[in-house]
Amino acid sequence: MTIDVVVADDQPLLRAGLCGIIGTAPDMNVAGDAGTGREAVELVRAHRPDVVLMDIRMPDLDGLEATRLITNSSPTKVLILTTFDLDDYVYGALRGGASGFLLKDSPTTDLLAAIRTVAAGEALLAPTITKKLIAAFATQPAPITSSPPDLAGITDREREVFVLVAEGLSNAEIAQRLHISAGTAKTHVAHLLAKLNARDRVQLVIIAHRNATVLG
Repeated sequence: MTIDVVVADDQPLLRAGLCGIIGTAPDMNVAGDAGTGREAVELVRAHRPDVVLMDIRMPDLDGLEATRLITNSSPTKVLILTTFDLDDYVYGALRGGASGFLLKDSPTTDLLAAIRTVAAGEALLAPTITKKLIAAFATQPAPITSSPPDLAGITDREREVFVLVAEGLSNAEIAQRLHISAGTAKTHVAHLLAKLNARDRVQLVIIAHRNATVLG
């Protein structure tokens, strides 16, 4: 399956470079590029890409609002590109529905891997600050879902998986920790997403941290 990607960044050279990198991947296609947040929203409406690489600081409509509009109206995933690993705007982007973020100086291989990860429905947070970001964002008062999650509806095994997701573990790591297959771990995560009305793993992590009883 080919992953369709829209690149949104107000710097033409960087945007062209990102498009060039994505174009070298055999499983990816550049569906379009945008220099403003409004252009990104329009491209998503026109092409329905799988992923948008979204810069935060852009003219006309910034990346935060563009992310919110995109995630509220389509299944397209948003991967935030940021210069600073503790950029305060990242919290707003995650709250707006972004599936994670990546530093702009990340290696090419990490960029392509990040796109694949987000396209597959998993969260992507820069490894160096995952724990700090989760801890900080979890204290924010804004709700993640329109209604409180029904934690009573999850099974004991799902709760175990939930705790490990909250620690930032991948499906493979969860499988190893619980001595189950990666496919089974993925199924448990999918059930958690559905039961807790979470868009992706980022929201699962935040829900877990906002409900201390889950973490024991």
